[in-house]
Amino acid sequence: MKHILLLFSVFSACAVASLNAAPKSAAKPKAPAAHTAADLAETIRPSLVKITQLGREGTDGIGSGFIVSDDGLIATNLHVIGEARRLQVEMHDGKTHDVTVVQASDSHLDLALLKINAKGLKPLPLGDSSKVRQGDPIVAMGAPEGLAFSIVQGVLSATRDIDGQEMLQVAVPIEKGNSGGPLLDMQGRVLGLLTLKSLKTENLGFAMPVNELKKLIETPNPVPMSRWLTIGVLNSKLWKTHLGAQWTQHAGVIRSEFPGEGFGGRALCLSTQKVPEGTFEVSTTVRLDDESGAAGLTFCSDGGDKHYGFYPSGGKLRLTRFDGPDVYSWTILADVPSDAYKPEDWNALRVRVEPERIVCFVNGVQVIESKDDGLRGGSAGLCKFRTTVADFRNFRIGTDLAEKPLQPELASKLRSEVEQYIAAAASSDKTLDGLLQNPAAARRVLVEQRRKLEEDATKLRELERELHRRAMTKEILAELEKPEPEINLLRCALLLARHDNPEIDVASYLSAFKAMVADLKDDPEIKKGTIPAVKRLNRYLFDENGFHGSRGDYSNRSNSYLNEVIDDREGLPITLSVLYVELASALGVQGVFGVPLPGKFMVGYRDGPEGELQLIDVFERGKLLTVEQAAMDLTDDGHFPEGALAPTTKQAVLLRMLRNLMSSVFDDSRSLRESLPYLNLVIAIDPKSAAERLTRAQMRQRLGEKAGAREDVNWLIDNFPEDGPPELMQQLDRWMQSLREE
Repeated sequence: MKHILLLFSVFSACAVASLNAAPKSAAKPKAPAAHTAADLAETIRPSLVKITQLGREGTDGIGSGFIVSDDGLIATNLHVIGEARRLQVEMHDGKTHDVTVVQASDSHLDLALLKINAKGLKPLPLGDSSKVRQGDPIVAMGAPEGLAFSIVQGVLSATRDIDGQEMLQVAVPIEKGNSGGPLLDMQGRVLGLLTLKSLKTENLGFAMPVNELKKLIETPNPVPMSRWLTIGVLNSKLWKTHLGAQWTQHAGVIRSEFPGEGFGGRALCLSTQKVPEGTFEVSTTVRLDDESGAAGLTFCSDGGDKHYGFYPSGGKLRLTRFDGPDVYSWTILADVPSDAYKPEDWNALRVRVEPERIVCFVNGVQVIESKDDGLRGGSAGLCKFRTTVADFRNFRIGTDLAEKPLQPELASKLRSEVEQYIAAAASSDKTLDGLLQNPAAARRVLVEQRRKLEEDATKLRELERELHRRAMTKEILAELEKPEPEINLLRCALLLARHDNPEIDVASYLSAFKAMVADLKDDPEIKKGTIPAVKRLNRYLFDENGFHGSRGDYSNRSNSYLNEVIDDREGLPITLSVLYVELASALGVQGVFGVPLPGKFMVGYRDGPEGELQLIDVFERGKLLTVEQAAMDLTDDGHFPEGALAPTTKQAVLLRMLRNLMSSVFDDSRSLRESLPYLNLVIAIDPKSAAERLTRAQMRQRLGEKAGAREDVNWLIDNFPEDGPPELMQQLDRWMQSLREE
């Protein structure tokens, strides 16, 4: 690379001197010499990067890019970086950098400029895409399918108008991961950015002309990653980090990655929740990916270097008092092993802090008692050390967080019922000596017994899941039985998410929602009336907090779980609408309601009972629409069917959310059994739902659950409409007869 850049600089200097000395009629300097594709591959490689988009479930996408300035400016496609995701840039030597700023972006051009903290990089020279000629030889470089830094040679086929934008058509294959990579001439100058793959042939693609990128470089619109990111970002109103590391949150689980800036990689994540005066307790459940590291609870923190820590470390449980920034000011108060600790698994940590002692528990078992009283008061939260990756969930602060034992009578009754569900495995009083009389046969018996116990454990896990689902169904139905104005739709939506994930702490998300209400309750615009309040809500949710519709990840079930929408600030039209409407309701804003339009759920509002209906497209960051504009976008004839604009009920909203979840299961080709809980919940909420009854009957029959299938078919027969087609009734009768005969 050095000798190529030197040749470029020498040539440029000679060319300038020649122009200054030569008369006007002198011949123009020659263009830089062409290189072979092999030469370019060697010299351009240090200027190429792979861009990884990190989202809800790890890597969401991979694309390419290239360096355009020596101080860390990277060019790529906008679709490569997605929306609100953390971005990581990998250099040719394997070194990685987190993106610090989205320096510029343009959705129409599908271009983006990223900034990383790096110096002394090798930028690629930018050519002039207006001077390209059909048939010119070119090379394309990128990271197809995540395989970094490959090269392919071809020719420029033509320039084409694609949706009003001039594009470079190239005769080279463009694969997934090539997007954002450079298209170069044989002198190594960038002519464009690879963008589109032809649907007609694999050996045909398109690139955005580099002259469009130059405009972006000249007119940046920088957005720091602190504002760009919403996926997995900790709520700054609930948590304050200290000493670095990377703290993220998704689906109620907080994750800490990378060493902190403190000695030993120490980093803290402190809750803003107030610690009770006097005696208090803090607890969390933690899992370490590396037992040689350490992570757990911190408490009595001054917000800086002074605090206690209780955490697993090297397989033991440790209590430490930190009085400063380095090891010389730390005091290990206890470091003990415990059989109650489960390595590489989730472990429940709890600390009770009294005026004169500290008591520490793991999985309900006391492991440490210390008389140290050097620190009291302050904040509590999470801590981690070294390079371990740690996951935390269910962090709590209170006066008594110990799990209360069941009443003996109740525990005995429940155990008896469980034992009746799972027949006890046959036991034997034979001694080991007896087994050794025929060890081969004994081993066969033991293997059979073990398999039976494993089958029983599977049945118990399924019983546990079904018990949880039915408990959630019972809570949702109890909420929906209330009069419409009293139904807490936010809580119902969170219970729907908890129906799938028992670990969700509904109370913590309700508290997060209350914090949002507190942010706005005294805002003068909220109190001025519906229209000023709507404008303020739009700014608060979409500009200040980054809520947005999910595009590239639309079918992800996370978009239907309200807790994850609150965590990630990304969702479907209906989940974003639930949050919007419930926030408006909690703030006392009148005339704001959900509108179940065909194809897209929206929020409607009226300025007074007789005011004209206006719509808010929350999926498009609060875009305001008239009914006519929305009808043109969503219907073929520009008109909504009768009743489409009426405010919806909270039960109807919940059913629509459930049906979205069912469609995501079917789209993912998951098992039939996985979709049954959703059907059961829909039918529990709306027992008259014939479509779901029919679907469930079919699924139950395919799963061999004949009694359940007969139950649903019998319901369809009993509730068959009087004016229904006779041939359909005959089909139901034949179906029931076949189910009885099976």
